[in-house]
Amino acid sequence: LSDLTGLPEETRAREAGCLAREEARRRFDLERGPLLRTLLLRLRPEEHLALCTLHHAVCDGWSLGVLLREIGAGYAAAREGRAAHLPELTIQYADYAAWQRGWLEGPGCSGQVEYWRVKLAGAHPLELPADRARAAGAGERGASHTFRVSASIAERARELGARHGATAMMTLLSAFKVLLARYAGDTDVVVGTPVAGRNRPELEGLIGLFVNTLALRTELDGEPTFAEVLARVRDTVADAQAHQDLPFERVVEELRAGSDPRRNPLFDVTFTYATASREEVRLPGLTLTPAPTGTGTAKFDLELHLVEAGGGLDGELAYRADLYDGATVERMAGHFARLLEAAVAAPETPIAELPLLDPEERARVVEEWNRTAVEYPSHRPVHALFEEQAARTPGATAVIFGAESLTYRELDERADRLADVLRGLGVGPEVRVGLCLERGPETVVAALGVLKAGGAYVPIDPAYPPERIAYLLEDSAPRVLVTQEAVLGVLPEHSAAVVLTPLPRPLPHKGGGEHYEAPVSDALPQDWGSKGAAFASLSELGGGMLSPDNTAYVIYTSGSTGKPKGVEISHRAFANFLLATGDAFGFGADDVMPVFASYAFDIWGFEALTPLLAGGTARILPREAVLDVPRLVEELRGATAVHAVPALMRQIAAAAVASPGGPLPGIRRVFVGGDTIPPELLAEVRAAFPAAELRAMYGPTETTVITSAQVVGAAEVVRGHLLGRPLPNARMYVLDRSGAPVPV
Repeated sequence: LSDLTGLPEETRAREAGCLAREEARRRFDLERGPLLRTLLLRLRPEEHLALCTLHHAVCDGWSLGVLLREIGAGYAAAREGRAAHLPELTIQYADYAAWQRGWLEGPGCSGQVEYWRVKLAGAHPLELPADRARAAGAGERGASHTFRVSASIAERARELGARHGATAMMTLLSAFKVLLARYAGDTDVVVGTPVAGRNRPELEGLIGLFVNTLALRTELDGEPTFAEVLARVRDTVADAQAHQDLPFERVVEELRAGSDPRRNPLFDVTFTYATASREEVRLPGLTLTPAPTGTGTAKFDLELHLVEAGGGLDGELAYRADLYDGATVERMAGHFARLLEAAVAAPETPIAELPLLDPEERARVVEEWNRTAVEYPSHRPVHALFEEQAARTPGATAVIFGAESLTYRELDERADRLADVLRGLGVGPEVRVGLCLERGPETVVAALGVLKAGGAYVPIDPAYPPERIAYLLEDSAPRVLVTQEAVLGVLPEHSAAVVLTPLPRPLPHKGGGEHYEAPVSDALPQDWGSKGAAFASLSELGGGMLSPDNTAYVIYTSGSTGKPKGVEISHRAFANFLLATGDAFGFGADDVMPVFASYAFDIWGFEALTPLLAGGTARILPREAVLDVPRLVEELRGATAVHAVPALMRQIAAAAVASPGGPLPGIRRVFVGGDTIPPELLAEVRAAFPAAELRAMYGPTETTVITSAQVVGAAEVVRGHLLGRPLPNARMYVLDRSGAPVPV
């Protein structure tokens, strides 16, 4: 007995709750016992809290009801001064244990082993989205959210089950499985559920562990309606109950499941349904009111408990707090209730069409989170924006490659000269120009030159295998190919006119114009050189010839899932991307951005051109430096930003810390993308780049390189997968397989 009556009223209940949780968490000594503990807390002279803590080895949920009835009978008898008369037991728990041991060695057990082995072959726990990544050891912190299902919806669920030969439990479980399938994007759904294990009348009055756990596996493939799912779940439950005698531990052993120490074997989600909750017990001079005390721990990731109460359902969604936030679970419970309501109202609806989101949440994910409009001059082509920057800072350094550098004026002039030549060869809107160049300033010159001519550049890395180069030339069919003499040897036969770069400075022409003395392919017209001066810079033509929707470049995918595909990116999209990244990431005139990527990758535009539109410098790194991490670190000294995939960034960070020159405090921005972010990366980046902000970037080629970004802090690292928020003028929708917005 612990007397709390001396405590102030406002702290008494809190202290009682703390004592109850401590008692519930206190470990049992399985060798010496006891496995049942009691503690009485006096709250007021006429109010007590009786705590009864039992180990699962000697008690299950059913047993608590038996125990409470017997305590009540004993109390009433003692109050009346007589001996308690309890029902006569025909068997003891030891008899049941002996029977079970014998059954486990008999033919009945073999049949059930085979059933579960076939039924659960290849089963796996669901990969549900969570707020935090799963740690090496599954955390035990738990919490729960309670909710209510109205009497009208609960009644419809009962009626629907009855029409399909199913119980209310089967209907509710069907709705829960559909919810899990929608959340996980998986049609193979395994959920654990307890069964009382008292399928003989003589077991009903015993206190002990009879409960067993069934792994209920249902396939939801084939785009079924909810009614069809209910039929599948009905059969799943009926078959499982017919094979419920095999202990779950034996099932796990037979399947050799549970190799991941972070997960429960077979399932991480459970479902419990009860027809009635424990109610008050009225005794002479005493009323017993159930007061469940949570332990603050969780055995599973998610546990849905539904209890019939007042015609409706009392729901509790318990969860592992190391994975989920309370707000997430609260939304999940709301999605379950909404899905259930829709399913019982229209059971012939395909499950992919059952609503999860309420109008407010749908508006938030579809509209509010996509309010990204920013007024950029993206109707102006990239080369025109570059020309404006070159006019503002003509003497500033635009490109560095080893000992070579180009000012903005020099870069603009060289791109103009190439554009004049290309226009003389018929290059204009929707005319493709191949670029096959070694790393260096000519990649930037050529890209800008093609854009100035109004064409669309198609980058082809000369380091590619010959068959890929041949395929890209054949598939893109460029009218002109800009290349270098050193690269000619790797080119296959093709029909494009060839321009060799770098072009020399223009020389006076006896006709008063300009011409270029440059090595050209025999495929070029003999008079090509005199045509350049006849064309003005395309950006000066008032945009009449070039639409923002014309193609700026064509980038080819890797072809890992088949043949490489050429993705066409418009001038509008390209300009918006470069302006948005420069604006969102704060690039300015003092920035120096190393260019790691081959210009044949779409991310090259971010590394090389984003800083140029902001007045900064693109520092193109030699191929040898990109392949040599210690040398790469030294190349980064003097840079202000760096981008790499996470694996390479980790190598760079480690090499920087270990280098003689030490960390790189001049780096202010670190960008990673193209892969998931390992939890260790943030600390490694902070050690190597102490002044830097780490950003994760995401985007497919088809939506112009980068669609979203996220500053990475400790909270984001814990979450694992990062897509971030959309960039200016970009929209992002997270959809399920049917194209519907998924829940938050």
